[in-house]
Amino acid sequence: MLNYLRKRIVSSALPLVVVIVGVFALARMTGNPASLYLPLNATQQMRDDFTARNGLDQPLLVQMADYFGGVLRLDFGQSLRTGQDAAAMALRAFPATLQLAATTMVLAVLLALVVGCWAALKPNGVADRISSFISMAAASIPDFWLAIVGIWVFAITLGWLPTSGVSGASAWVLPIATLLLRPFGVLVQIVRGSMVSALSEPYIKLARSRGAGEFRVVTRHALRNAAAPALTVAGDLTVGLVNGAVVVETIFGWPGIGKLMIDSILQRDFAVLQAAVLLTAVAIFTLNILIDMGYALLDARVRPVTVKARVRPVAAKA
Repeated sequence: MLNYLRKRIVSSALPLVVVIVGVFALARMTGNPASLYLPLNATQQMRDDFTARNGLDQPLLVQMADYFGGVLRLDFGQSLRTGQDAAAMALRAFPATLQLAATTMVLAVLLALVVGCWAALKPNGVADRISSFISMAAASIPDFWLAIVGIWVFAITLGWLPTSGVSGASAWVLPIATLLLRPFGVLVQIVRGSMVSALSEPYIKLARSRGAGEFRVVTRHALRNAAAPALTVAGDLTVGLVNGAVVVETIFGWPGIGKLMIDSILQRDFAVLQAAVLLTAVAIFTLNILIDMGYALLDARVRPVTVKARVRPVAAKA
């Protein structure tokens, strides 16, 4: 497993560097921050001083080398907007995104397991058709449209929920509901398909012939074997939430890493943008490794084959 983990870290290092270099170069293409941070009547000398003070007058390769040198020293620079440490700003915003993504995925997985198992008990029955319709509709609704409609109905028209912010439990309802629908719809279809296949296996018929109840058959026998595909998809969806909650965080004013990225792009705050992207990329990289390890623990067929395991059958045969 350690050898497998080492290979995954090495294979993920190159995409991580490519992402960082790409963001670094694209951020500089948005323009000189001096035009945003200096008054309109600023002289050219003032603009040149601002550019030189922030190292933006150097060639792009020199700026990039300085940035990577800073990353190696864990120095991500300072925000042009606030003067605060860029890494500290990203680290303060990231827990809000993680909390939102984790809460959303836990609820989505639990609901999908219940609905998917319920639908799989009688394929093509009434429950199966209803759950299929709901899951397909939920997976197809765009997040931004649902967020706007939710604000209009529940915040503006009915006044039941706040339009934005994080004060109180009610402020979590609309962001979570908006993010939850798509993972729920996708997972219901995955769980339903996996459970239909698992419930038709011979060991399920054997368990039923031995008098096992339907609840025990589903939860102890079928669900364990059907969980691996759902876990993989849930992991990918979680990565998508961490990386793609930008729109929802912006609409609801959620102080997460996505909103911080958007604000940094609009304000040309390069240091904060780069720190936020690097932190998000490392988090996604770590999540992917955890997903692969969890998948390997659930399904022995995808576990990495060790040298010892490969040699043992040959020795036994000899």
